[in-house]
Amino acid sequence: MTGTIRVGVGGWTYEPWRGVFYPDSLTQKRELEFASRALTSIEINGTYYSGFKPGTWMKWRDETPDSFVFSIKASRFCTNRKVLSEGGESVGRFLDQGLTALGDKLGPINWQFMATKKFDPADFEAFLKLLPKEQDGVHLRHALEVRNASFDTQEFYDLAAEYGAAIVYAEDDEAPGWPRIDQPTAEFTYARLMSSREDEPTGLTPDELDRIAARAREWAGRGDVFAYFIAGAKVRNPAAAQALIARLGQ
Repeated sequence: MTGTIRVGVGGWTYEPWRGVFYPDSLTQKRELEFASRALTSIEINGTYYSGFKPGTWMKWRDETPDSFVFSIKASRFCTNRKVLSEGGESVGRFLDQGLTALGDKLGPINWQFMATKKFDPADFEAFLKLLPKEQDGVHLRHALEVRNASFDTQEFYDLAAEYGAAIVYAEDDEAPGWPRIDQPTAEFTYARLMSSREDEPTGLTPDELDRIAARAREWAGRGDVFAYFIAGAKVRNPAAAQALIARLGQ
């Protein structure tokens, strides 16, 4: 079975996108409406810094097409701590803010860890036990974005697979020390592509985009795919996402 490939960017509010991605005449309050019809998914980044009220989640749900899906970056208060197993209260607060109001539009939750966080098998497993499989009757999918080479080990792959969590494939040419882990540990694949360049109109060359498209099709062979153009030359990321969507025939 081939999974669905969804492609997008991080967030939808970015002033340099006006006149490049958004028409100059578009009002700011319609940016999500526009972006959700040009792309097939968006990773919400603001949740890393603060929570939102249930009404906001419902507003985002109602402004987007039925087939659209949001991924969510988990709160830094859950992951930026010395002892991960002590973050239960923060995890509960993050999950209780109302994000399940998205319903079928709720995609994976990205739990991002700092590059200084090293793999501690016992503590990391205790953290994984804090992540529920569902919330308010809504199925939850968890992705782990690790940025320290100590995680590039079979023990971590096996632990992620045991709990059904995806390991984020993060590709960043500016961070050579980050591990690029491509392991089938979950029913879906989560990729963050951070190498776009401003001198390329579509962020990456045609050959580079073809390579990513081929890899996305391979990932789809093992389940749904969520691929986001993040950071890099942020002004080019919507164009990169649209170019990839076109290559995938979506």
